[in-house]
Amino acid sequence: MSPFGPIDAVLFDLDGTLIDSAPDLGAAVDRMRTDRGLDSLPLSHYRHMAGAGARGMLGLAFDMKPDHPDFPAMREEFFVNYENCMTERTHAFDGVAELIAQLDARGLPWGVVTNKAERFSLPLTRAIPLFATARTVVCGDTTPHSKPHPEPLFEAARRIGLAPERCLYVGDDERDIIAGRAAGMGTIAATYGYLGNKADPAAWGAHASIDTPLALLNWLN
Repeated sequence: MSPFGPIDAVLFDLDGTLIDSAPDLGAAVDRMRTDRGLDSLPLSHYRHMAGAGARGMLGLAFDMKPDHPDFPAMREEFFVNYENCMTERTHAFDGVAELIAQLDARGLPWGVVTNKAERFSLPLTRAIPLFATARTVVCGDTTPHSKPHPEPLFEAARRIGLAPERCLYVGDDERDIIAGRAAGMGTIAATYGYLGNKADPAAWGAHASIDTPLALLNWLN
């Protein structure tokens, strides 16, 4: 039995849920290391924090926290590096293309709600054919708030023209589940994404969880 009501649209987080952007994020910050004469670090060093953006990447590459006086300049250098490479290695997770094709075939509108800034999210999604049928892409700076605040999810529901409770939200981070529940949406934890070393998806309070993208279809029948 479904733990949520009828679903008329599906909303997704972006990084770690639909696309694997860790290789480009890792490459962007690792270039900062090699530009400074430091050893390159493997992708495995960066992957688990790929969902944490500049804060996570700079923390792993340089043990730098946001209160460091050089953090703003280092963050902008990381951003520029990432802009220059963000479609080189990024790809959809296995099964995502098939999942989207199924949603399209069923006439279920879908969209993206991410904390990634418009500066990156809009060019990235425009460059990847997978997103051609997305009804909306709501970014971290589209509204005055980002997740775990529910406002980005409310905005996505408004753009699609549905009540929030008719939408399902899928994400790979606790803040996704917090935001989705606060918006009154059904929530599904994507456990195949960028789970941090201490992440415990079972404790997030999601209505359900999936370990592959296509497993979502089991909750839409």
